[in-house]
Amino acid sequence: MRLLTFQSPAGPRLGIQTTRGVVDVVVAREQLFAHSTEFVPDTIEEVFATGERGLAALRHLLKVVEAQEQPGTWLLAEESLQYGLCVPRTGKIICVGLNYRRHAAESGMAVPESPVLFPKYANSFAASGEEVPLPGNAVQYDYEAELAVVIGRQTRFVGVEEALSSVLGYCNANDLSARELQFRTSQWLLGKALDKFLPVGPYLVTADEVGDPQRLGIRCWLNGELCQDSTTADMIFPVAYIISYLSQYLTLEPGDVVSTGTPEGVLMGKQDPQWLKPGDEVIVEIEKLGRLVNSMR
Repeated sequence: MRLLTFQSPAGPRLGIQTTRGVVDVVVAREQLFAHSTEFVPDTIEEVFATGERGLAALRHLLKVVEAQEQPGTWLLAEESLQYGLCVPRTGKIICVGLNYRRHAAESGMAVPESPVLFPKYANSFAASGEEVPLPGNAVQYDYEAELAVVIGRQTRFVGVEEALSSVLGYCNANDLSARELQFRTSQWLLGKALDKFLPVGPYLVTADEVGDPQRLGIRCWLNGELCQDSTTADMIFPVAYIISYLSQYLTLEPGDVVSTGTPEGVLMGKQDPQWLKPGDEVIVEIEKLGRLVNSMR
């Protein structure tokens, strides 16, 4: 399934993207299960709180919806919607640096022997379509197309072989960076955790629909020019290894987001970088996950 949230007069609503449009889960539940006590989660937070039970309920709702000959008022035109966040704001955000071989090379840095980790926080989340503010206290603003992994169950001391069973789904992410702030000290936090510097979405695609996370094309466009064009096969530490590694030291919880690093092609790796500026549009596209679109302001 492709889950998303969208803005409504009543606040953020949970939706499911289909070939015919977006299913408004609240309206579909009210109209199709009006005389039933059947449980259906209606917020992205409730999806993570209920795990497989919630996903099974949404799959059943989708099956009932698709069996209807005539679409009801639950079916919305996606182009008319304003996206919300496809992940909860309540989880940890753990990012992996220098996790693609060719990106390490373009950065002039050695291939790390262990995952390079740093945090972002909930203030950094932005939805697809949101404008990202570029503060005046920096200039060297850069994009980073990344595969984000969203944890679906409590995970501690998991082995590599079982690690992917902890994943609820995946989404596009853009690990935006202010390079002169990032490298002001040996700690990268200041240049990474600015407001809205981690756009994600537009969809959270469940793990069963994505399959092997190491076989996905990953691309980034700046103002229509293709700047990053790689594959997750170039990761130094694969997704399963990262989850297992993290779980040896901390407990991963449902809704935690792990952003797994960026491939080559960032502005920092160019001879004469033209840093991001207001008005620039950045598009991140990962195979099977749709397109994440954000403009700078």
